[in-house]
Amino acid sequence: MQNKDQRVVVLVDVGNMYHSAKNLYNSRVNYQEILKTAISGRKLIRAIAYVVQSHTKEENTFFEALEKQGFEIKSKDLQIFPGGMKKGDWDVGLTVDAIKLSNHNDVIVLVSGDGDYEPLVEYLQNHGIQIEVVAFSESASQKLIDRVDSFFDISDNPKKYLLRQVNKK
Repeated sequence: MQNKDQRVVVLVDVGNMYHSAKNLYNSRVNYQEILKTAISGRKLIRAIAYVVQSHTKEENTFFEALEKQGFEIKSKDLQIFPGGMKKGDWDVGLTVDAIKLSNHNDVIVLVSGDGDYEPLVEYLQNHGIQIEVVAFSESASQKLIDRVDSFFDISDNPKKYLLRQVNKK
């Protein structure tokens, strides 16, 4: 289903990937390798990483590294509600961008296992866009995996796709 003439957009839900890597492997994601795998020799149109900022020094270094690897960064501040509850996700923003960008590409690669994207996947497929997901099978929604045109399981090669891997929990 892949060919070198396909135009590809890669959309990364950094929060989803961060928590999955941390909880499953006590590690962090190697986004440079993820991007190479997502593109697979095709024409990259855009690569966007969606991040939530909590304004730490380490975070700025991470964002700069993502930019050097070829990602455009879209960020929003972490919301902290009275009572201490925290919220910071990009589901709606990523969805809107995917729909807006769908007229200019052949493939959208979602780097997330979040099942909330399943209606987006269905919508885009119904409009002729091939949808691929790159995620950890252990934390990815089975409905999402079943729906997409192609699923790439990071867990098949954690040494390649993770940084400072400790051990699978």
